[in-house]
Amino acid sequence: MTVASTIDHKVDSLMSLMTLDEKIGQMNQYNGFWDITGPKQDKLSQEKITHLRQGLVGSMLNVTGVDEVTYVQKIAVEESRLGIPLIIGFDVIHGFKTISPIPLAESASWDLKAIQHSAAMAAEEAAAHGINWTFAPMVDIYRDARWGRVMEGAGEDPYLGSKIARARVKGFQGEDLSSPRTIAACAKHFAAYGFAEAGKEYNTVDVGTSTLYNIVFPPFKAAKDAGVKTFMNSFNEINGIPATASGFLQRDILKSAWDFDGFIVSDWDSIGELHEHGVAETDTEAALLALNAGSDMDMESGCYVNELKTLVESGAVQEALIDDAVKRILKVKFELGLFEDPYKYCSIERQHIVTGQPKFHDAALDIAKKSIVLLKNDGILPLKKSGLKVGLIGQLAADKDSPLGGWRGKADYNSAISVYEGLKKYTGNSLSYEKGVDVFPEIASFVKEVKVNPKDPAGIKKAVDFAKNKDVVIMVLGEHGFQSGEGRSRTSLDFPGDQQAMLEAVYEANKNIVLVVNSGRPLVLSWADKNLPAVVQAWQLGTQSGNAIASVLYGDYNPSGKLPMSFPRAVGQLPLYYNYKPTGRGVMEEAVFWSHYIDEDNTPLYPFGYGLSYTNFNYQDLVVVNNYKEDREVIIKISVTNSGKLEGKEVVQLYLHDKYASITQPLRKLKGFELVQLSPGETKQIEFVLTDHELGFYDNSGAFLVEEGEFDVHLGGNSKQTIKKAFRI
Repeated sequence: MTVASTIDHKVDSLMSLMTLDEKIGQMNQYNGFWDITGPKQDKLSQEKITHLRQGLVGSMLNVTGVDEVTYVQKIAVEESRLGIPLIIGFDVIHGFKTISPIPLAESASWDLKAIQHSAAMAAEEAAAHGINWTFAPMVDIYRDARWGRVMEGAGEDPYLGSKIARARVKGFQGEDLSSPRTIAACAKHFAAYGFAEAGKEYNTVDVGTSTLYNIVFPPFKAAKDAGVKTFMNSFNEINGIPATASGFLQRDILKSAWDFDGFIVSDWDSIGELHEHGVAETDTEAALLALNAGSDMDMESGCYVNELKTLVESGAVQEALIDDAVKRILKVKFELGLFEDPYKYCSIERQHIVTGQPKFHDAALDIAKKSIVLLKNDGILPLKKSGLKVGLIGQLAADKDSPLGGWRGKADYNSAISVYEGLKKYTGNSLSYEKGVDVFPEIASFVKEVKVNPKDPAGIKKAVDFAKNKDVVIMVLGEHGFQSGEGRSRTSLDFPGDQQAMLEAVYEANKNIVLVVNSGRPLVLSWADKNLPAVVQAWQLGTQSGNAIASVLYGDYNPSGKLPMSFPRAVGQLPLYYNYKPTGRGVMEEAVFWSHYIDEDNTPLYPFGYGLSYTNFNYQDLVVVNNYKEDREVIIKISVTNSGKLEGKEVVQLYLHDKYASITQPLRKLKGFELVQLSPGETKQIEFVLTDHELGFYDNSGAFLVEEGEFDVHLGGNSKQTIKKAFRI
C-alpha cells in the first residue's frame, strides 16, 4: 500500500467516526491572538474555546509561538471527543522573525534557487514557533503599480511568475511535508485578484477569458503542479460572481480540470462578505453559495459552523459535499504528520535554538543583494572605498523598521539593518548623516494608514546645507514599508511628502547624487532618471537591508537584479506591462490616429527585465535550430560575452512573438531565461529548447493550442533591447 493510499484509508476511517457537527468543525477556521487582517476582530473568546472543546474548529490562524500554539492544540487534542489536531496558519510571506526582501524584490533576483532557499528558511523558522501552514505564495499576476499588494507577488509576467510560484512552494514544503522544518503552502488569491480596477484594493475585476487562461491561471497551475497543499480564493468577482462563490474557479477549474486534491480556504471573512457583494442576503445563503462552489474552509466568518448543519438537515446541501471538503482537510493534516504527533511543532527548546540562526541571516543577506536593481549609472558607482566625504540624506536612510516591509511576520520592531548602519562598516570614507525632510512623523503600524507630513521646508534647507561640501551624496528616498501591502492602494507613484522637492533642491547644491529608492512597488522616477548620475532600486529588503545596499554601492556585490515589473514614466500609463498586444493601427508619423498618448511616450521608463551591472554584456550569434517537424522542438542558441572589467551575472531572456494566430498574441512573451555568471572577457553559449509548452497558448474555452505559422524569437538582457530571428513551425 502506497503512502497516499494509506493516508486515504486513515482519513476514511476517521470520517466514519465523525458526527456532522464534527465534520463541519473541520471546515471552520478562527482567528487567534494577533492583529487583524480584516474588519472582524476579537481575541480568543470563550465561544472559540468552547468550540475547540466541542471539536468545532479545524484550524486557527494568527496563533504564534510555542506557548500559544500548545494552548489551543491541547484543547483540540485532549479535550475534544475525537482529538483531531488543528492546522495552524499564519502569513509567513517573506520571513517570520528573520525577514527576507519583499516577494516582488526577491523576484527581481530571477534566481530561483535563492528564492526557494529563502522560502525554506522562512518555513524552518516559522515551524519552530508552532506554525505549520503559511498563506503564501501569492501568485497573482498584476499590471497596476497603484495596487498595494504588488509587493507580495512576482510581478507582471505569467512565465516568470510560474517559475517563482514553483520555487516558493518547493521552498516552503520541502521534500518531506512531515518534517518539523517544513510547512504547507497556500497559492493565493484564486483568481484574478491582481486585476482590481484602478489598482484599488478589493475592487471589481473584469477580465476576458483569454487573459484569464493565458495570464492569470498559469502561476496557479504551476503551484498546483509543484504539489501545493492549499489554495485561497480571492475577494474579487469574476463575471459577476465573487470568487468565493465561483463554482467555475473552484470546482470546474481547480478541482476538476486540474485535479487538485488539497483544500481551498476562503480569504478573511470572504464568505461573510458575500452579503456586501450583494449575492447573499443571509449567512445561510452565503454558506450555501460558498460550499456549493467548492470553498472547503471558512476563514473567520463563522458562516459554516453556524449554518451548514441546518442546510444539510433541510436538504439544501448534500452531506457528500461536506465529506469531500473534510477529507481534503484531514488529508493535509495527516501529510503534515499532525496525527502522529500533534505537538511536533511545539518545542520550546527548538524555538529557542532555531530563531534567528546565522544561516537565516546569511540567506536573507544573499537574496537581498541579488534583489537590488541598478537602474542608472553614469560611472559614479561603485563608490571608491577611501578618500571621499560621503553625505547620507533621508529619513529612510536611518530607518530600522521600514525595510521590514508590510508583511513582516513576527519580526521585532526596528530589527532591520539600516542603510546608515550598513555604510558605516566601510570606514575608509568619511560618512555623515542628515535626515532632511520629516516625512513619516509617527510610528507606522500594520492596521492603520501611514501618516505623511506633506511639507517640511526647514528639512529641505538642512539637507541642502549639509550636501554642499560632500564629494558624494547618497539620498535614500521612497515609501515607508507600511505604504505598500494589503489595503495600501495609491493614486500617486511619486515620493511621499516633500522628498522630491528635497531631491531637486539638493541637486542644485551638489549634482553627485546616488539615489537609493526604497519602495514596495514601482515609483515614477522620470526626473531622477533624467538628471541624476545613479539610481538604485532597493525595494524593502528585510532584516539585512542596509548591509545589502552598502555592499552594492561599494561594489563588493555587482548588481544583477532585473525588474519583474515595468516602471512607468507617468502614473497615467497604468496599467502598464511589456506583453501587450498589437492594435489594428500601426505607428503614424504625421497623424494622431493611432494608439498613443499626446503628452507622454508609450514606453515604460524602465522595461520589464531591465537592470544594469557594473560590467557590460554583449549578445551575438543568435542561432535557430528548427527540429519541430521531427522532434517538436526548436533549439535557440545565443552567445553572451562579458565585455567589461568585472565579473558579473546576467539574466539572459528569451521572448517569443507568434505573429499570426487564431487569437491575438502579445508582441513579446517571456518563454525562457537563464542566470549566467561570466568573468571579464568570458563568453558562454546559452541554449533554450522550445516545445509545445512554450509555443502554444490557450483559447477562450481553455483548450491549449499550438498552431502552425511564423514566430519571432527575441534574445537580450531585457524585454526591449534584444536581437531577433524568425522561424516557422
